[in-house]
Amino acid sequence: MAVAMVCGAAAGLAAPAAQAAPPSPPGPAAGQEARQAARFWTAQRMADARPLDAARVTPSGPEQPVAAAGRPQGTMFGGSRLIGTFFGSDGPGGTTWHCTGSVIDTPARSIVLTAAHCALNMKGDYVFVPNFVKGAGPDRQPYGIFHIQRIFIDPRYVPDRGSTTTKKPASDLDTAFARVSANQRGQSLQDAVGGGLTFTRANGYTHRNVTVVGYPSYRHNSTGRAVKCTVLTGQLPGYRQMSMTCGGYYGGVSGSPWITDYKDDARTGHVIGDLGGYNGGGNDANVDYISYAPAFGDDAANLLADAVANQDPPSDLPPYQGLQLPGGAARWRKAALLACADYTGDHLGDLLVVWSDGGVTLYPGDGQGGFGAEKRLLQANSTWTHARSITGGTFGGTRPGLLVRWSDGEVTLYPDLGASGVGREVQMAKPDSDWRNAVQLTAGQFHGARGATDLLARRSDGSLMLYTGIRSGSFGTGKRILAANGTWTKAALLTGAALKGTAGADLLVRWSDGSLDSCTGVSAAGPGTRSRLLGPNGTWQHAQVLTTGDLTADHTGNDLVVRWSDGETSLYADTGAKALGTENTLVPPGT
Repeated sequence: MAVAMVCGAAAGLAAPAAQAAPPSPPGPAAGQEARQAARFWTAQRMADARPLDAARVTPSGPEQPVAAAGRPQGTMFGGSRLIGTFFGSDGPGGTTWHCTGSVIDTPARSIVLTAAHCALNMKGDYVFVPNFVKGAGPDRQPYGIFHIQRIFIDPRYVPDRGSTTTKKPASDLDTAFARVSANQRGQSLQDAVGGGLTFTRANGYTHRNVTVVGYPSYRHNSTGRAVKCTVLTGQLPGYRQMSMTCGGYYGGVSGSPWITDYKDDARTGHVIGDLGGYNGGGNDANVDYISYAPAFGDDAANLLADAVANQDPPSDLPPYQGLQLPGGAARWRKAALLACADYTGDHLGDLLVVWSDGGVTLYPGDGQGGFGAEKRLLQANSTWTHARSITGGTFGGTRPGLLVRWSDGEVTLYPDLGASGVGREVQMAKPDSDWRNAVQLTAGQFHGARGATDLLARRSDGSLMLYTGIRSGSFGTGKRILAANGTWTKAALLTGAALKGTAGADLLVRWSDGSLDSCTGVSAAGPGTRSRLLGPNGTWQHAQVLTTGDLTADHTGNDLVVRWSDGETSLYADTGAKALGTENTLVPPGT
């Protein structure tokens, strides 16, 4: 173990079924590979093996060290039938005790989960031993030993030079699967152990009562026992990775499954990640006790499907971009305006940014809370430095466009905006118009129908105007749904949304004192029902720009993007009317 418009993570679902034929009954040669390996892997050789991933480095990552006092500590125990360790004979010093693996329930009945940085080393004669017992030979191991036939690693997992690990976004792909042959008794892996863990997509990064089970290194574990710890997980900022704090996870535990419903000696369970990721899964255990795990999503699910089908992963996958938006916090302090809509036409939400220098860029969404490579729509220019409010919507057209209110009161619509540019401009209101007093604009289907998007405008006097039937060159029908008042003059930011668990169109409002409210059921009758998500606070006074949209797997416009004053940018996936969603870091602070 070197170890969150179509703008939170996917639900816990089993991996897509692979097109694989049921496994054939063991033939006469079943177990031959394991029996041959058993001649080499004596009890003494397994006892003497040393882990290749024993070294852990001094902290240099995005997590800060935590105080030792009060930290959880792993418990050594007799292990689980579904979790084991690997042994190989190709180490520089002879035999190696190499990482942790777990049995995955699949039609192939022969799949083991581990970390990619472990599997990269498995180039020799490796075996997997479920519920390993130190001092016992192969024939006395509870379920026998299983010879590794084939390893499956995402080809985009590229370690740093001279290492098997990385600190780059590709560390999110630090997951591997191995196919094993029958044990020396001729049994398939799942038949031998009597079950398997269910591969499950992680629903965000924050989970209570996740149990991590692995085999620490010999130096810290002379008895060869397994360690377990049940923890609360969070997100490693800027990565598709969970983090946990628990002592005892030394070298050897890489690949350990993160199980949401673990029970001792269970034959089932749901696994949402494997110990690995950034720098191989953590920093120096003697300093911060923090470990990481890639949060399972489509990438890991597709890799598992390849393993079940016993086929090579595709070699033409696009480069992996990771969760982070590029540029760092220093650049994102200059993100003046944000909007979300499906601008690329792939039915996934995209994030549009107008920068303080007038440049305009588009980040295609991946539907899982991440984004593809930046597309520059406009270079820096003086015109777009005068944009004061933007919002995305169809506005009577057949595809999403962008509505812009300029500093002089002019309003224009870009109905053809897409990945290739902003397209043509349609004037909606002339310069020096009364729209100069429309302080904030946000789109939504506030009239309760699907299709064309309505527009809500908060004016400088606190009044709210709703425009329906918008089309190119016309705002349609306008209605004042709230008269001038002092309360709404203090609405510092607002964004239309389709909040989780509500029907109709909603608003999120950040007030000048930092409080955050939802208004559900906004319509021509008024601003709907107001609920408080956060009371007055200093933190949210630093929220500088808001937008919402459909950026995650539920394909609902309830994902809130916030750009903070220091440039940190966050995604609150699946936000509801009374609670913020799971926070995922898109741009870490201080970078």
